[in-house]
Amino acid sequence: MTSTRSAPAPAAAPPPGAGSLTATQRRLGRDWRLAALFLAPMAVLVGSLILAPIAWSVVTSTTERHGQDSVFVGLANYAALADDEQFRTGVLNSFVFTAYAEVFKVVLGLSAALLLHQLRRGRAVLAGLLLLPWVVPTVVTAFSWRALLDPIFGSVNTLLTDSGIGPLLASAHLVDAWPAGWLSEASLAMPSVILVNVWKGVPFFTVAFLAGLKAIPADLYEAATVDGASPWQRFAHVTLPGLRHVITVTVTLSSIWTFNNFDLIWLLTQGGPGNATAPYVLVAYSKAILQLQYGAGAAVTLVMLPVIGGLVFVLVRLLRRDIGIEPPRRVRAARTTPRARTLPKALPWAVATAVVGLLVWASPHIAWKAAVVLGAFLLVAAAVGRVVSALGARGSRRSSSLVSALASGVALAVLLAFVLAPLYWIAVTAFKSEGQIVMRVHDLWPTPWTLQQFTDLFATKPFGRWYLNTVLVSVASTVVALVCAALAGYALARLRFRGAQSFTVTVLITYVMPGALLFIPLYQLLIGVRLTDSLWSLVVTYPTFTLPFATWLLTGYFASIPVELEEAALVDGCTRLQAFGRVVLPLAKPGLLAVALFTLTNAWNEFLFAFVFITKDEYKTLPVGMQSMITGDVVPQGQLAAASLLVSLPVVIIYAFGQRFLTEGLTAGAVKG
Repeated sequence: MTSTRSAPAPAAAPPPGAGSLTATQRRLGRDWRLAALFLAPMAVLVGSLILAPIAWSVVTSTTERHGQDSVFVGLANYAALADDEQFRTGVLNSFVFTAYAEVFKVVLGLSAALLLHQLRRGRAVLAGLLLLPWVVPTVVTAFSWRALLDPIFGSVNTLLTDSGIGPLLASAHLVDAWPAGWLSEASLAMPSVILVNVWKGVPFFTVAFLAGLKAIPADLYEAATVDGASPWQRFAHVTLPGLRHVITVTVTLSSIWTFNNFDLIWLLTQGGPGNATAPYVLVAYSKAILQLQYGAGAAVTLVMLPVIGGLVFVLVRLLRRDIGIEPPRRVRAARTTPRARTLPKALPWAVATAVVGLLVWASPHIAWKAAVVLGAFLLVAAAVGRVVSALGARGSRRSSSLVSALASGVALAVLLAFVLAPLYWIAVTAFKSEGQIVMRVHDLWPTPWTLQQFTDLFATKPFGRWYLNTVLVSVASTVVALVCAALAGYALARLRFRGAQSFTVTVLITYVMPGALLFIPLYQLLIGVRLTDSLWSLVVTYPTFTLPFATWLLTGYFASIPVELEEAALVDGCTRLQAFGRVVLPLAKPGLLAVALFTLTNAWNEFLFAFVFITKDEYKTLPVGMQSMITGDVVPQGQLAAASLLVSLPVVIIYAFGQRFLTEGLTAGAVKG
């Protein structure tokens, strides 16, 4: 019996003595064979679809197309960017777009998280409602806001005019004239695009900050209250320090996404008016895809690599700490020096000062307007906090609680109105008749309710084919990502082999590599193998933005499963593969579900690759197909609203079901553990 128990090699057992390992195992690690088997699919996909295309993009950037031939030109494409006004405008637009969006997402996301954290009832329902903008596809977001901001038919101008706010904005010079052309005026287009990005991104920040608030020990607040700290002091000295790491990770990750945004801006303004909102990604798309100058387009994306690389470096350092990868001992010792302790305190202020200065220089027409909006928001919050503190100091706890609850209720109502209004507009417009939409009668309610838009959508557009294409591509890419990520995640979490930490870091880096760096070389690759204008082009390329995150997420889930369960299976005679299939995978259902949700919704919503790789109607997916429904100034609002509803409902339902399943799976896993 003893010999039977000592035969298997438990996953977390101390490494055996040197005599029991072969020379290869001592050099490559005890489990290198199994690790190579598990990591092979992931390594092939990441190497061929991410690392190799980026390397090829570097080569392409040194060439110039002359007819059918590509001629080596060295660094000429990079040198030409110095005098390229379109490129300079694109970089500036990307910076302005990202910086303002992140500031407002942090402020609104933190405010929403604080409001939800104080609730005792209904928190889950409200959090679910606030999550909707993040869940709905980007094409739905762009269409709904584009319709609402229409200067003639949009409800925003009508509402602001009827309430008297619009003329007041004009008199305060926050808008040049009234009614405002939100997306058609150069001075308003960028603020409007930023507003839409903030609307879509606030839920991500809210959920992240809410999780961070739950992790702050309650006794810290109790001790601060006993010491006589005011609400503002508790916020400044307890809440913000407790959220520092969450804020840094969230802002860095969101900055990478926002800086490389293409689909939202393209769907809203196509970079106009003029180049007022064109980001650098759109400049790269114009040069590489529209003008067929792959070298110039590749140079545009690669010249921005140091900026992206800096953000990736910060994020990887933070995430490596989260997953338990420690820096070398000499680095840890260096961090304990007085200079290293004082540097982090001064660095955020230096970065913030530099960013503010650049924003004032780059967009003075937006800077003062943003300062007015933020100042008004902070003044109202400070006034409410001062009233609550004053009432509490006088002993009027009931009045203090009443004022605090009333202010929180009003703030939540305003936030919910901001979040749900575009979605409500989509829902009611989908059931209006064409006559009611054109005549703008009873904007807030269908009169009468009709299915005309749905029947016209399927009768005049190949919407059913687009829907089927999206389902096939989403399911196929989800299966690929799930299988490869499960194998790779288990290897990184459990197996002992040389290079595990380097592979983990590579996964993190490839996760945050933007599609802007990949769509040009992937487009060239697909043309070479004749896969453009086919669903296979999407099935093959979608793992580039889903597989790295899926692997990283599952690595954490596998590491959290008690290793004793796997050891018991090994002792009972299971092989490592059998233990993985019979013990680890069933307990990892919450992680597998989270990965499936992530990959499915990302593939369902993806626009850039589908927009570049697919041109034929029969192969278009829903986002690209819906975008093609708009021809010039002709916008079929009713049909687009019906399509938006049909596109969004499956994702919302899947998330609603998945959240419940996720909670049940986590509970079951804890009991089994």
